[in-house]
Amino acid sequence: MKIIISSVFLLVCLNSLAQKPVEIKGKVIEETTGAPLEFATVSFASNDPDVSPQGGITDIDGNYQFLVTPGTYTVKWEFISFKSKSQENVIINADRDFGITTLAQDIATLDATVVIAEKTTVDLRLDKKIYNIGKDLTVRGGTASDVLDNVPSVSVDVEGNVALRGNDNVRILIDGRPSALVGFNGAEALRQIPSEAIEKIEVITSPSARYDAEGTAGILNIILRKNRLQGFNGVLNLNAGYPEQYGASINANYRTQNWNFFSNTGYNYRTSPGNASSQTEFFNGTSENVFINEQRDFDRLGRNYFTSLGAEYFIDDSSSIIGNIVYRLGNDDDVTTNNIQRFAADRSLNEATFREEQEGEDEDSFQISFDYQNELDDNGQKLQASIQYSTDLEEKVSNIFERETTTNTINDVEFVFEEQDEREALIQVDWEKPVGENIQYEAGYRGNYRQISNSFFLSEIPQDSLPNGALVPDAGLNNTFVYEEFVNAAYGQYGQEFGDFSVLAGLRFEQTNINIDQETTNVTDTKEYSSLFPTLNLGYEFQEGENITLGYNRRISRPRGRSLNPFPSRSSESNIFQGNIDLDPTFSNAVDLGYLRRWKKLTLSTSIYYNRSDDNVERIQQEVLNDDGTAALTDNGDQIIRRFPVNLSTQDRLGYELTLTYRPFDWWTINADANVFRVTTDGDFDGQNFDFENTTYFARLNQKFELPFKTDFQARIFYRGASEDAQGTQNGIATVNLAASKDIINDKASITFNVSDLFNSRRRESTTITPNFIQDSEFQWRERQFTVAFIYRFNQKKQRERGDRRGDGDDDFEFEG
Repeated sequence: MKIIISSVFLLVCLNSLAQKPVEIKGKVIEETTGAPLEFATVSFASNDPDVSPQGGITDIDGNYQFLVTPGTYTVKWEFISFKSKSQENVIINADRDFGITTLAQDIATLDATVVIAEKTTVDLRLDKKIYNIGKDLTVRGGTASDVLDNVPSVSVDVEGNVALRGNDNVRILIDGRPSALVGFNGAEALRQIPSEAIEKIEVITSPSARYDAEGTAGILNIILRKNRLQGFNGVLNLNAGYPEQYGASINANYRTQNWNFFSNTGYNYRTSPGNASSQTEFFNGTSENVFINEQRDFDRLGRNYFTSLGAEYFIDDSSSIIGNIVYRLGNDDDVTTNNIQRFAADRSLNEATFREEQEGEDEDSFQISFDYQNELDDNGQKLQASIQYSTDLEEKVSNIFERETTTNTINDVEFVFEEQDEREALIQVDWEKPVGENIQYEAGYRGNYRQISNSFFLSEIPQDSLPNGALVPDAGLNNTFVYEEFVNAAYGQYGQEFGDFSVLAGLRFEQTNINIDQETTNVTDTKEYSSLFPTLNLGYEFQEGENITLGYNRRISRPRGRSLNPFPSRSSESNIFQGNIDLDPTFSNAVDLGYLRRWKKLTLSTSIYYNRSDDNVERIQQEVLNDDGTAALTDNGDQIIRRFPVNLSTQDRLGYELTLTYRPFDWWTINADANVFRVTTDGDFDGQNFDFENTTYFARLNQKFELPFKTDFQARIFYRGASEDAQGTQNGIATVNLAASKDIINDKASITFNVSDLFNSRRRESTTITPNFIQDSEFQWRERQFTVAFIYRFNQKKQRERGDRRGDGDDDFEFEG
């Protein structure tokens, strides 16, 4: 009897050992586009009816990994509205990698309702951060500038200038490519793109050789919405707010077996009141006006129409072509009033004037592109080709009127016409070739042509003919310049995985030709230079969900837009901004050491970065001098202060960054990021030393609460620390945004209310100190704003998130960079 019992016990033990779970993994992608399928189901149904089914779901990149007990199974891969695949009598007795499984869309379900799953607001990867705006309540009814202001590592100042890790030499791409849609003044152009047109923002701080080398700080890639969902579906967005704004947009697509048509169209009517003030004290005594106070008020009205229309044709299972047209039409009517008081040394009032500038602006942007992609074989070899042409035409007409308020005497009448025309053409080819499972080669070419033409015309009534004289052109200011730039680039890179260690090494060559033509003065200039841009990205995976990376890249920043425009601003006679057409490019070398760790509820990304730039461009302020060395004065006797950019310095930037997402409960999500950086600048200009060292920081806390009754609440706090440079200081700025949203009509619609800049505190306060003057100033581009938005989803149903379903982590090294 003991022998029988012992034998049974031994068999049970052996069977238990034999039933030790084994690891199953693989990836599920869409057959036609190669896009990963998130939340696809992978099931293992045992041939033994006594064994329960096993399996799991894919993560955000389509990967799956789970444990299965040994046995014989029917394996099935499924995704909603896609044709499922299955394999029968699959014997599982050891770890197995099923590789890539492709699923094709099921035409029979084209008219079915599509379930849309919400993604996390911030997705942290080894090589980039991806910000999905679908869940962000605080930017609904806003613009691309508002979206970027919520992105980790990114900051947007009160004038709309974008910086990455505190460095404003950042390259902004649209759908992975440079575009004239960003315009001459990137800040203004970003305010013309509605937030509803944007699907996500990619933040790339250590770009590989595949990306162009422009932008010493890195790359921000704005991905516009292009749905590929089956059948006809879309989202309607209506919004209104105070100060007065109205908007409507629709994002829709229609998908058949071989075609996908998509559109993103919207209109916005927006007022943006703002203000600025300055108090200036002069030391050199060349003017009777020793103290000058200015108070400016901006009354802006913008009307903007935006549409993106496209079609994708699936030639066969491995190739497709996409055609896309983007059109933006803007019309602004702005009024700037400037109250100026001029005081003598004893603080007695010399003069008080009122200056008004009425400006009308029309902007017309157009972009057309064609993309072709072909999966050349079943081993992952791929060819992609793109051509793109874009234009941006901007016309400004300004009428300026100034009078002395105490005597009611007309001092100045001006008419200004400015036309800016930017054209950009691009051709690009990329090739990828995997070799086995762990090696990949890439190569490509990009040719990019850009032309910027700027014409400026000013006429005014002479002082001795006021107020009834005729307008007379100012030959000293009127001018036209044309800037042409042609960049040819070729790259190659090699990537390989050695177990847990990954390497991606690349080299990019860019050859630049620049022609500058000052048509009015008949002055021309030509610049030509070629450069090599090496890149190296290393990655090591300690364990599942824990990685460390080291990146190096050399980059360039070519001057453009407002920085090149030599025509002075006219809203103030004594405080002007003027571009510098002789600016040279800035070259930089950057190193980034990053660490990423995922836990069940917490994802942490942190990095230490260093950037050294030569011929760095700085904006400085200086008193304008006449040819004889005396101070240049306005007709009212004011000394003129000019702010302009120059290739000033060598700059060293050392920083630390922390980004995290934490979900303590299913209903509470926290996104936070912080950057601390020290900037050291070494440079001299016009006999003045501009060396300085400055340590500053910015931090952002974003919290999302999923409340009962299908209600969401979001709070965002942003703080930019005080900073200083060689000529002055800036105070810290704190901003609070709040938003709440409720789902209605059986989850087919949502209504959202948000407040931007709750405490109306988003204003720049600065002090500038030079040998000739001290100036204290404040600037607020837009005052506090309230917005309510209504969103309706047709043939789509929102799926509210239920915890983090992505698993513990899946950040495999991506060869694409």
